[in-house]
Amino acid sequence: MEEGTSESPGNICHTEESAEVRQILSRVGDKWSILVIALLDRGTRRFSELRREIDGISQRMLTLTLRQLERDGLVRRTVYPVVPPKVVYELTDLGGTLLRSIQSIVNWAVDHRREVAAARADYDARLDA
Repeated sequence: MEEGTSESPGNICHTEESAEVRQILSRVGDKWSILVIALLDRGTRRFSELRREIDGISQRMLTLTLRQLERDGLVRRTVYPVVPPKVVYELTDLGGTLLRSIQSIVNWAVDHRREVAAARADYDARLDA
């Protein structure tokens, strides 16, 4: 799939680039990545701020997530030469385009969380019956 094309998402399974596309989708579809990207949309954050704002994420998982997002060009890490060192994270322009793309999914999850919870409860009740 070339940049800027609108090929059918189903076609990614049959292209030479499919492994790369699956890897990118795995990264950007990861719950921690989505939460980090959403928080960084509000501005730069220090590691400790991100950790405090993302319920349930471990220090190790946040470190790995930030490194992967930085490697993919979605997050920029800036170290300021002060004592103690100050490190902040922010979205890159590329990360901003991703945020715009996933924002509708995040909004959908927020808007429909009660319906999904009710469907899960109904499903679980049917299994228990």
